[in-house]
This record gives sequence, C-alpha cells and structure tokens, in this order.
Amino acid sequence: MKRSGTADLPLHYGHVPLWLSERMAKLGFAIVETIAMEFSTSEVISKLSNPFWFQSFGAVMGMDWHSSGITTSVLGALKRSVNPHSKELGIYICGGKGKNSLLTPQELLYVGEKTGLDGNNLANCSRLTAKVDNTAIQDGFQLYQHNFIVDNKGQWAVIQQGMNPNSQTARRYHWHSPDLKSFINEPHTFIYGENQGTILNLTAQAATKSREGILELSKESPTKIMKEMQYLSMPAHHDVRMEDVNMKRLGAMLWATHENKPEDFEELLLLKGMGPRALQSLALVSEIIYGTPTRFEDPARFSFAHGGKDGHPFPVPVNIYDETIDTLQRAINRAKIGNSDKIDAIHKLSEISRKAEESFTPNTNFDALVQRERDESHKYGGRTIFGEAKPPKAKPSIPKIKPINPNNQLELF
Repeated sequence: MKRSGTADLPLHYGHVPLWLSERMAKLGFAIVETIAMEFSTSEVISKLSNPFWFQSFGAVMGMDWHSSGITTSVLGALKRSVNPHSKELGIYICGGKGKNSLLTPQELLYVGEKTGLDGNNLANCSRLTAKVDNTAIQDGFQLYQHNFIVDNKGQWAVIQQGMNPNSQTARRYHWHSPDLKSFINEPHTFIYGENQGTILNLTAQAATKSREGILELSKESPTKIMKEMQYLSMPAHHDVRMEDVNMKRLGAMLWATHENKPEDFEELLLLKGMGPRALQSLALVSEIIYGTPTRFEDPARFSFAHGGKDGHPFPVPVNIYDETIDTLQRAINRAKIGNSDKIDAIHKLSEISRKAEESFTPNTNFDALVQRERDESHKYGGRTIFGEAKPPKAKPSIPKIKPINPNNQLELF
C-alpha cells in the first residue's frame, strides 16, 4: 500500500462565496478532464494522492493558498462537477465532510453496481484507511472529512482530514492504491507531517509484537513508535511572502508571458489574442496539468494564477478566471473531435516557462509584483469575500512653489 503523505495546515474558518465556488467547479472539472484525456484516469488518481500537487491545485483555483479550507472546498467543488460526468470520464468521487463522510461506503457500493467493480472491497478499503489514520496511528488529529476517489479501473485515492484543537491545525492524509499489500503492516511508504511529539503507530513493522499482544489481550501496553517525518507544513501567516515562493520559477513564468510577447513563440500562435495577464494564469494551470511532482514544492506560487478569496496575495481576477475556464474548455472540446492544436499550445506554455528557467536570473521585486496585481485588480473584475476590488486611491500631489516678490517669499499653487 502506498500512502502518499500528509499536509499540516492552519485551521481556517469561513465560507466560499457562490461566485467563486461555481468557477472552482468549472475549472476543477476542466483540469481533471484534461489530465484524464492527455494521460489517463490513473494519472488523475495519482496526482490527487500527492499532498503538494493537491495544495497547488487548490491555490490555482483561487482558494487561500495555505489553509485547511482548501481540502473541503476543492473536493466539494470536484464532487459537484465530476460526478455528473462520471460515466464518460471514468472517475467517481465519494464521501465528504462530517455526516457525508459516513455515506462513503454506501456510495462505493453504488459505484460498484455501475462499473462492475467490487463495491464491497472498495467500501472496506474506505473504512480501513479511516481506521488506520484515526485509530491505529494516534497523532492527536481526529478525522472529520473522508473522500474516496476511484476510477473505472479500480485505482483509488483517499483524501481525509483531521483536526487538532490544541495546536489549531488540521492534518490532511493522502492514500494511493497501487501495490496494496497490507493495511496493518507498514502500509505507508512514508508519512508526511510535522513532528509534534511521540505518537502511537501500530502499523509500523516495529509494532508487530504489540499488535500480536493486543490481539491476544496481553496486559502489556503497546509500544509507542517515534518516526521521523517529511512533511508539507503550511505557515500560520495568511499573506503570501517571498520566502513561500520559488522566485526563479515565478520570475521565468512572468517573463515568458509578459515580457516575451506570445507572437515571438510559434507554438503559441493559437493562443494569440490572450493578453499577458491571461497567459500568466493559463501558464500556471498548464503546469498543474503537465508538471512533474518536483514542480509543486511551493504551492504559494500557484496563487499568482487567480489570487485568493480573502485577497491574498491579491483579489480573484474574475474576468481572467473566466477566460482561463473558457480557453481550457474550448481546447478540450476541440481535442475530443481530433483537433489537439489548442491543447498542445496550452502544454507549450508550461514548457516555455520551464525552459526559460535554465538561463533566468531572478530579479523580480516581489512586493512590487503583488502591489501591481492589487492595483490592477479592478481592471480584471477583482473580487474577494469582502467585495469588489476598487481602483487605487490617487496619491496626493506635491504642491509646486514659486516666488511672488523680490524678497523671494514662496507661494503654494
């Protein structure tokens, strides 16, 4: 069993406004459909099982780049948009938050009836992944969300999230089904998560005797296992800072889409007509679709596609968001009838940015970049949960002076 990792996130309360959630559903579906069409449904499952990719995916959709809210909002949007097309797409999303998580086994039995997969086995896998992360591994996080994503070939990913009220953080757990061997003996390739002290891990190889002892009702206490962990740990600060972003990657992408006009690239002629700002967003969406795992080590970078609903790093540029969705959907529709030219052009965007990094020296003023996006947000229909973006207030002009008499007295005018 390959368990892809976990992510530690600051708890973040609030709601996703309707104007954003509708767009998240459309963009999320377009991205998933493109990955399935360009690669396979197995690749969709694999990407969802990667905590770094998932966090980047949420950021490119306009969610707060670092918060726990990405999990519930992104999976909720995907379930609404993907499931009506599950038969033709070959991907089913089950479960959810709170009471909806308890419906997962029942939903998987329904998927089994529709696809011919073993629904009982899938339901059992769902229960076991929850039991492992909630009971067999006692790390202080109580699960409150469980989503099970499965394709029509039987490959699946589980994304579930728990809360630790003491540390005011949430922990997201990702599972991936290939090479399933055992749920109780070393099911994890590794565990991502910030080390918050000694934990009880009854799935570790070193805990074999403890498991046997429990089964035999031994009076001996189970052995507590400390395990060093790699992790994606998102910071508590809400704003996006320069240290959160790989500036070479961000700068190269901005150069390719803003400074170097698209007409200079033969591969991008089919995207002619899109302005530099729209290309900036599309380039980051392209990377979400085509990028390799090492490209998602700085999820904050992907918030420079469509901002964040709370205004960090800048308001969501609604007009640009709509253009991204429209361009991707038109490319998908053309590819379905054998014309892959636009999909190829979108793929080239991420390639061009990546190639530009080879000789690119970062000199981007990060604060100036964020400020420019905020100042120009009103031009692109910028919105946050607080309202619409407004033009920046004009700076007061410095009064000029001139002499008014021979004694060189000065007068303002």
